Amino acid sequence: MKIKVHDKHFAPYLDEATLQQRIKELAKQISDDLEGTKPLFIGILNGSFMFAADLFKYLSIEAEISFIKLASYKGTKSTGNVITAIGLEEDLYGRTVVIVEDIVDTGKTLSQFLPQLEHQQPKQLLVASLLNKPDAMTHKVQIDYLGFTVPNKFLLGYGLDYDGLGRNLPEIYQLTD
Repeated sequence: MKIKVHDKHFAPYLDEATLQQRIKELAKQISDDLEGTKPLFIGILNGSFMFAADLFKYLSIEAEISFIKLASYKGTKSTGNVITAIGLEEDLYGRTVVIVEDIVDTGKTLSQFLPQLEHQQPKQLLVASLLNKPDAMTHKVQIDYLGFTVPNKFLLGYGLDYDGLGRNLPEIYQLTD
């Protein structure tokens, strides 16, 4: 069923059951790979909050979670500028750190943020992203744990928004117009 948000129409793309099944698989893979490391997960707000919460609840290992706010979008387009709105308080030195992203499209946000984290000398720095748009990528970013590869279309729901609305939808929709 199509939905309308602001002035745009969206069609279903990934349903809730498909999302949850893949997130459970990612959590198992991460739990297996990082057993005994007590990793710190850093969710990038606002978009990753639903993915980070679901991923975290499915982990079977001891872990911590924190959040940082980075932004580069206005409407349906990237502004090209990455803004840090909320800083990170945890010490990363010698820790396994997993960055949790809702979507990696151009890669610019992470390409600017990851070097800042590297300066804090984590033992290991990994990226878990629910979605990746390889056709939109302009900055190379390694994604260690990936939910889905998606086409270069604007997506909405499950944390992804269009001018502030749609984040609460339990599934993901694709822009149709």
